Amino acid sequence: MKTRSFAKICAILLLTSPVLFAVPRPPADSGSVTLTPEQALNMRRIGDLRFSPDGSRLAFTVTEPPKGTSIATHIWIMDIASKQVHQYTYSDKSDESPRWSPDGKFLAFLSNRDGDRQIYLLSSDGGDAYAITEGKRGISSFAWSPDGKEIAFVAPDEPGEAQQKKEKDKDDAIVVDKDSHHNRVWILDVASKKTRAITGEQWQVREAEWTSAGDRLIISATDAPASDDNTNRIFSLDVASGQMTQLVAPKGPFGDIRVSPDGKQFAYRGARVDGPEPHDIYLHSTDAQAADPSNNLTAESIDRSMNGVEWRGDSSMMAAVAETGFRSTLYFVSPDGRANPVADATPNPRSFAISPSGMLAFVGGSATEAPEIYLADTGGAAEQVTHLNSTWDNVRLAKPEFFHYNSFDGLPIEGELLKPLDYDGHSRVPTVILVHGGPTGAWSDSIDSWGQLLATHGFAVAYFNIRGSTGYGEKFVEMNRADWGGADFKDVMAGVDYLISQGIADPNKLGIGGWSYGGYMSEWAITQTNRFKAAVSGAGMVDLIAEFDTEAGPSYDKWFWGLPYDHSEGFLKHSPFMYLKNAHTPILILQGIADTTDPLGESTGLYRGLKFYGAPAELVEYPREFHGFREEKHMLDRLNRIVAWYEQYLK
Repeated sequence: MKTRSFAKICAILLLTSPVLFAVPRPPADSGSVTLTPEQALNMRRIGDLRFSPDGSRLAFTVTEPPKGTSIATHIWIMDIASKQVHQYTYSDKSDESPRWSPDGKFLAFLSNRDGDRQIYLLSSDGGDAYAITEGKRGISSFAWSPDGKEIAFVAPDEPGEAQQKKEKDKDDAIVVDKDSHHNRVWILDVASKKTRAITGEQWQVREAEWTSAGDRLIISATDAPASDDNTNRIFSLDVASGQMTQLVAPKGPFGDIRVSPDGKQFAYRGARVDGPEPHDIYLHSTDAQAADPSNNLTAESIDRSMNGVEWRGDSSMMAAVAETGFRSTLYFVSPDGRANPVADATPNPRSFAISPSGMLAFVGGSATEAPEIYLADTGGAAEQVTHLNSTWDNVRLAKPEFFHYNSFDGLPIEGELLKPLDYDGHSRVPTVILVHGGPTGAWSDSIDSWGQLLATHGFAVAYFNIRGSTGYGEKFVEMNRADWGGADFKDVMAGVDYLISQGIADPNKLGIGGWSYGGYMSEWAITQTNRFKAAVSGAGMVDLIAEFDTEAGPSYDKWFWGLPYDHSEGFLKHSPFMYLKNAHTPILILQGIADTTDPLGESTGLYRGLKFYGAPAELVEYPREFHGFREEKHMLDRLNRIVAWYEQYLK
């Protein structure tokens, strides 16, 4: 189980003009609009920023708020000189992954507008998009060749006639690990639209990046796709012959391969030990004859979880975003490991891009500022240049207070507090502790709809980045290995005591909640203490052995616990179901029926056990929903139930 923090729920702007200018934002708490669940969903997510080859335009994606049973993503374009933006694609489905052709004349993208995800092409001056691939298979990713004549893409084989007939006749039994089609690397001739596969059927390919000469691809692949371990390695793939040469076998999970513009090196995010998640930036030669191991560039210079690696055009350095506690910092990192923060890249850069001239574009935001795009020229301050989330400008939001406290063993823990919007400055108030997902995740300085809604309804809301969180160094990440619900739970309770000592939290009106690992911690808490008077668990885990046996991708849990067949003691000792007879706190259990990250059985098992012991519990199941919800009515129902549950039991 692995997920980032819950409730980064996002939303919409009704476009009335293609020109959007930066305007001053009102201070927190000064808005005239009260936050509602409907407004909480009404936020647009901005991402996948891509400068055109000449740096004159910026393509990016905008994901609209949920509407009905779907969430749509479209491509937008910004003219850098005028800072005007306009929507570029308008399909009823989703258009994603905008990629400029090397000459800048075309923009290719992925779309499911006609069924399976295919590559579409559109003139950079506008017009009608048309598909340049076809077939009954979805394309995961693609990349233009340096000369623009070919496109490499990652996709499985199309189903044969016999398989299509079986699917049509509902004769569709699946033999696990045998009937699946593996993602392969394909080469598309753009002019003729002809395609050819260049990796064998036994390989499962995850990423593919061109080298500058255009004769090779650097790929992430495994010849053991049925394995539940991390078996991917990095290869050099000859485009003409299909010959693969292994370059490096990173230990643990890795990803985000980025080849330098001069083609001599590639960077990737990798794990410093054998897990649990990629943490540092590594550099390796593209030369198959080079025997040197990958060089960890950021372990000493930054030692924070790194995201979003991109090279500068001259190959002299790369940029990446580091998680620095609740906030994020953009760094320039040179191939020799020197790292310098970009001081003017505020607030909290997330997705970003670098133009050929060195201009930075990034998506920034905070707990009181909805995400927008900012531009920062070389040496200049960042300027907000979009206002895509203007519906949030007048919404009253609680201003966060960041603080540190010492846990039971003296370990410093960082926290964030939202006080009720109408807080009188001295009273103790009902307080809800929200725990993030992961556990290899973190709360961040961004708008959290769950917490802000509770603050609107008179609750204080606290977020603790407990041990195991990202953003505080690799050793901090490893501190809850084989100890879920142990020292990290003590971190939570030390934070509760701190808030009580500060005269804010009412010790008789405490609540806890979270999604994924946060759901697990809520379930664990009510079996270990009666101090909480209300709890909410979303997609949690009650039985760690059953979780391992039924989740998709158990290698993450294996890093923490080993195999339950060999070491069942740790799994059992840290599973809430072993202690359900101790639970008396009313708990609301929320679960997507189609969730494969933390499957349905975890929540039904919790509910059944609590019923046997007569503990107050309510289970709400959401049809068709996975680990992250997509349907508008379900998302509204979830938020309304959460607020109502805490109001019922804490007020």
